[in-house]
Amino acid sequence: MTRLLSTASLAALLATTPIAEPALAQTGTAAPHHDVRDFFRKPERSFFRLSPDGRHLAYLARSNGRQNVFVQSLDTNGAPSGTPTALTNESARDVGSFFWKGDRHIVYVKDFGGDENFHVLSVAIDGRGDGRDLTPFDGVRAGIVDDLQDDDRHMLVSHNRRDKKVFDVFRVDVTTGAATLVAQNPGNIVGWVTDHAGRLRAAVASDGVDSSLLYRDAESQPFRTLLTTDFKEAVEPFFFTFDDRRLYVNSNRGRDRKAIFEFDPKTAKEGRLIYEHPEVDAYGLDFSRKRKVLTEITYSDWKSERKVIDPVMAAIYDDLARRLPGYDVLLQNATKDETRFVVAAYNDRTQGARYVYDASRKTLSKLGDIQPDLAEADMAPMKPITYPARDGRTIHGYLTLPVGVEAKNLPLVVNPHGGPWARDIWGFNPEVQFLANRGYAVLQMNFRGSTGYGRDFWQASFKQWGRAMQDDITDGVESLKQQGIADPKRIAIYGGSYGGYATLAGVAFTPDLYAAAVDYVGVSNLLTFMNTIPPYWEAERKQFYEMVGDPVADRALLESESPVNFVDRIRTPLFVAQGARDPRVNQAESDQIVEGLRKRGVTVEYMVKDNEGHGFHNEENQFDFYGAMERFLAQNLR
Repeated sequence: MTRLLSTASLAALLATTPIAEPALAQTGTAAPHHDVRDFFRKPERSFFRLSPDGRHLAYLARSNGRQNVFVQSLDTNGAPSGTPTALTNESARDVGSFFWKGDRHIVYVKDFGGDENFHVLSVAIDGRGDGRDLTPFDGVRAGIVDDLQDDDRHMLVSHNRRDKKVFDVFRVDVTTGAATLVAQNPGNIVGWVTDHAGRLRAAVASDGVDSSLLYRDAESQPFRTLLTTDFKEAVEPFFFTFDDRRLYVNSNRGRDRKAIFEFDPKTAKEGRLIYEHPEVDAYGLDFSRKRKVLTEITYSDWKSERKVIDPVMAAIYDDLARRLPGYDVLLQNATKDETRFVVAAYNDRTQGARYVYDASRKTLSKLGDIQPDLAEADMAPMKPITYPARDGRTIHGYLTLPVGVEAKNLPLVVNPHGGPWARDIWGFNPEVQFLANRGYAVLQMNFRGSTGYGRDFWQASFKQWGRAMQDDITDGVESLKQQGIADPKRIAIYGGSYGGYATLAGVAFTPDLYAAAVDYVGVSNLLTFMNTIPPYWEAERKQFYEMVGDPVADRALLESESPVNFVDRIRTPLFVAQGARDPRVNQAESDQIVEGLRKRGVTVEYMVKDNEGHGFHNEENQFDFYGAMERFLAQNLR
């Protein structure tokens, strides 16, 4: 599939009116207590993918104590047959995902100890020979530009071996590993786009503030600039039209919300409007590679939604909705002839099950449940909510209440998301369900800056770390207190990455609000954070300066927003968790806050994992972290 792969992603980081649509009080029998491992254990089998010819099924399963790729034959009816074969032999870290490269190879990406220097590897399904590292270079970060579905042997891979700041593109043979340079990055390209024949025809360039869409009619020609916009306006290419002459783009140029257009390189203007939503950004567009038609558009209001624009796909979704009532469905993979699909069926209380759907025979065959140890009836509904911020903006979020407990005077865990230019979405969240199962109400909110709500809402977060962004979090807490849902004396805050920063800001700037805090790979010092961003984010450094603050021009601002400078105000018991190899939020961020607080005699529990990076990936480390969090919250929220 043609894809745009950004090599530097900014997203890799007192109300008096009650919250609207409050969850109803729940009374009755409390849910059974599930072991922490039930929530965070890796599935016995997951991530099912059909080969393009439909003759094999690959999936992740446990081997050597880690998730590895297995392959199994399928019979003529599409049912697994024969003995599964392990294709990978990873023992240090799980394989997170993979894809089929033709019918004979599997490709996957891995890093080492969480350093995010990803390598691309291929392995033959016949089991002859070990997996081949296609990017065997130390300290290099690689990724897939285009898997070239019509070429069983080659794909386009980018890496920064020549210059750590930029990514060149190579055509790589998945069998031999031979690589040929296709495009050398002149120093400013942050994303590449191929046409349907796999030719590099478009690119996105950035000087740190302005972004340009580049285009060429053929690979033999130089790129020419079609348009340049400030980074706050985006014209983001999805893929080429099926005649390879125009582009489908997602654009907010001259508008607040992103909408999907057909874009003409000759005029450099958005042409036919494909779709716009009246309230939120459109963000996804899909197509049938076989039939060469657009199939569906995706957006998120309180949950992920789709607008199906193809009658063939609409019939498939209608049939699946009849067969799987009560669940959202997602087509995760398809055979090349688009007759068989891997279907995920899930909701907010379960990761659900996976199936193979045969569209020609109208049959649905179950492959397995993802978390069979967690009964759906024991999990808690995730209710969408809204509340007003103190400046009048509407904040959207989610409230999850423990099962069978009256929604009155509950201990509350406030859970701001990471990013911060990302968002929470409705669906099964193991952290939230774990906390609800322990009797806590959980509040999540899409504070200003969260994506999907238009440009104005996003820009309202600029240079507002610890300020208006934090106020949005506080206003949600105050509303729950006022309604009597939250016990004012038993409120904790927990978050990862930016959510970790918000945790530290919460206990530094509103020290009387929280009784406990858990900071997971969070920023404590905005000056040191801004000075240690990875080299491959260099192209967007100026954007960080405009969105967060310039370490020189805005030094006083960044110092005033850095929790480490206010340790004298912090008296809330704190638990800090950090990966030693984190390239985004260095360990020094956690070391600083822990050292500063311990000098003052504030209780700080500190967990560092030497084989992890920005978040804990290995199962045993997750068990340690969530087990320690459970004990910490129980002790401090009583």
